[in-house]
Amino acid sequence: MTEVTINGVARQLAADPDMPLLWAIREELGLTGTKFGCGIAQCGACTVHLDGAAVRSCTIPLRVAAGRSVTTIEGLATSDGLHPVQQAWIAEQVPQCGYCQSGQIMSAAALLATKPAPTDADIDAAMRGNICRCGTYARIRRAVKRAAGQEQSDG
Repeated sequence: MTEVTINGVARQLAADPDMPLLWAIREELGLTGTKFGCGIAQCGACTVHLDGAAVRSCTIPLRVAAGRSVTTIEGLATSDGLHPVQQAWIAEQVPQCGYCQSGQIMSAAALLATKPAPTDADIDAAMRGNICRCGTYARIRRAVKRAAGQEQSDG
């Protein structure tokens, strides 16, 4: 048994400790908001927070998360409402196909937790590892700025 706190709830998982965290989240817990993209930590679709830091869950063994706190897209909102990044994503109409968006949102939320007023360079660096095949990068940047309270009026 591996004990991991997922979205604030301590869970005992009877999964292979070498199972990727992504599959433990999706298959063992049924939390399917975190997506499989590439399986080699290059696309960002599987991004979650591990003790607050954005990580690629497809290459993190479950054993690495033992005794630690994991937040998935399902745990980002609180009983008070959506996370500011989620609100900004809606306001800026970021998604097209939407597949990469949970990973994008988790990366953006981790950035804003450490840099509440990021520059364009900060945003680019933090989001670089998240691939959006639809190319919504300009909307992603606007949404991150909006969530940081730096929204710009551009029509």
